[in-house]
Amino acid sequence: MRGSNDFDTLDEYRRFLDELIARRNKHRDQDIQTELKSLKALPPRRTTDYTEVVSRVTKTSGFLVKQVFYSAPSRLIGQRLRVHIYDNRIEAYLGSTHVVSHSLERGHGKGPRIHVINYHHVIHALKRKPQALANSIYRDSIFPRTEYSLAWTLFQKKLSRRDACRQMVGILFLAHEEACEAEVAHLISREINAGRLPCAKKLKLNITKKNTDLPPDIPVVQPSLSVFDTLLEDRA
Repeated sequence: MRGSNDFDTLDEYRRFLDELIARRNKHRDQDIQTELKSLKALPPRRTTDYTEVVSRVTKTSGFLVKQVFYSAPSRLIGQRLRVHIYDNRIEAYLGSTHVVSHSLERGHGKGPRIHVINYHHVIHALKRKPQALANSIYRDSIFPRTEYSLAWTLFQKKLSRRDACRQMVGILFLAHEEACEAEVAHLISREINAGRLPCAKKLKLNITKKNTDLPPDIPVVQPSLSVFDTLLEDRA
């Protein structure tokens, strides 16, 4: 019907479905109007549109949902989470407190396990032990954008394993600490296109400085203590 099943984004796929359903329902409009006359009002609260499972956070700072490994903050290790599975995402709760969100991935019965990693969840552990990046089973899932993956590939070719891990973790930590993931990705691309290896320290010098100006210094004139003596005299 469309000529291709290759959609650039999920939103594009959803628009295609909406248009298709709207066209088909157009021929049923008269039947729908007949049904609407007999329908009662909607309930005051929406019905449950998710399934719920319980999963424990492992020592590797993640939990399994339908054979897919999702990362979680390290503070949740050992905790049992209630996970709501929607059609396009999962929402995890500790008690009634929302703690983790991820886009939904679908696992396969065979083949390697799928990992969905938010690097913000694991960056502090990697900062303490950068060498763990090299052998991490979910290493390739840590990189939030293509530019970070390209940087890692170059580091592996040009640097020793120790220095490659240190540089890569430094860049990820910079993106996390400064909340500038997209800007760091742009700077990585610029360095690679110029034939240079990205360096965490140099990238930090080039990121846009956030406005950290202190509030203006307002001079405060201290009153003379003799004023209080005058007040006491007046009261007497």
